[in-house]
Amino acid sequence: MKHFLVVVDMQKDFVDGALGTKEAEAIVPNVVKKIESFDGEIFATMDTHYENYLNTAEGRHLPVPHCIKGTDGWQLDKAVAAALEKKGYTAVEKTTFGSTMLPNNLMKSAGGFDFTVELIGLCTDICVVSNALLLKAIFQEIDISVDSACCAGVTPEKHEAALETMRSCQIDVR
Repeated sequence: MKHFLVVVDMQKDFVDGALGTKEAEAIVPNVVKKIESFDGEIFATMDTHYENYLNTAEGRHLPVPHCIKGTDGWQLDKAVAAALEKKGYTAVEKTTFGSTMLPNNLMKSAGGFDFTVELIGLCTDICVVSNALLLKAIFQEIDISVDSACCAGVTPEKHEAALETMRSCQIDVR
């Protein structure tokens, strides 16, 4: 059985950039430890937008340019990037909250349906929950978990609400 870790959007703009929070900064050491100790294959999603971001549906609802491909804010947090480089990982760019490419990448790498998935990263209430629910909808019988100590939401309240939503959908929240 394969084990996958999905590191969701641990990019500069979400940690200490355009949309960063003190809660996001605080989880970086936990995320680094998780990556360093993980025994399995690692995927890292990267929120990826372009210069036309403000003209997109997301940009109209959240008019804060962030994670524009090629900018400093699009890059992974330096400590997270160093840990990922050391362990090895596959980057998965995504232009919206949930990655439609991630399920195929996991299944292809596992060679079938015999795997587990653990998710960590940012933001619990947007991209982490979106990817967790997307994976749960596709892989109903796969064990999917989220390490709450390695996640942060837009606010602490939204973080907790997203964790509760995932628990309700039979995702193991640790």
